Amino acid sequence: MGKDTVADIITSIRNADMNRKGTVRIASTNITENIVKILLREGFIENVRKLVKKKKEFLVLTLRHRRNRKGPYRPILNLKRISRPGLRIYFHSQRIPRILDGMGIVILSTSRGIMTDRVARLERIGGEILCYIW
Repeated sequence: MGKDTVADIITSIRNADMNRKGTVRIASTNITENIVKILLREGFIENVRKLVKKKKEFLVLTLRHRRNRKGPYRPILNLKRISRPGLRIYFHSQRIPRILDGMGIVILSTSRGIMTDRVARLERIGGEILCYIW
């Protein structure tokens, strides 16, 4: 785990999806819990459990997979980190991008917390674009 927790979450989920793993264990912080709640609410993951081991908290995510998938690898979950510690990307509420004409989601960090692009447009709040998910 590095210093960029959002990139660590995205990388862990992407690697587990590529290796067809059913679960992923990530460190539990406020940012990770909020992002995982969004992923669960939007249907990108099936289940979340909180695990405490040696006074450290972890989140165990159960990924959605098509059962008995054979043949070449095709990702079910596509994630892309946008804003990073070296280059922060901010957008006004009217300029937040749409991913696949609304099929994907954008996760933003706003003054009112971490939320999706749809909620941010409804509340007319801009913020830092954390990642794209489709």
